[in-house]
Amino acid sequence: MAFGFVIERFGLFIHILFPNRPQYLQRGLSFWVGIVFVSLGACVAALAIRQYRTVLKTLRPIEIPEGYPINLGVFANAVVAVLGIALTVYFFFGPQ
Repeated sequence: MAFGFVIERFGLFIHILFPNRPQYLQRGLSFWVGIVFVSLGACVAALAIRQYRTVLKTLRPIEIPEGYPINLGVFANAVVAVLGIALTVYFFFGPQ
């Protein structure tokens, strides 16, 4: 996701260097590639929650260490997925 953010913001750098680009080039290749990377990162974080839950169901209670916070990974990945979606929405509807 961070790589996608950097790629997307590279388009802003290009805009600063070449401010008189035609309107159809305002959202160039860096914008779309950046959006794909950020969206992919959000999707992978969401899928990681599902995979973790599936693996966790296969474990017996004795196999989980005592005091192990089993929902911490789910929470962290959910936050990353939501932030990735929010960043994607910001890129689409925020300032160009």
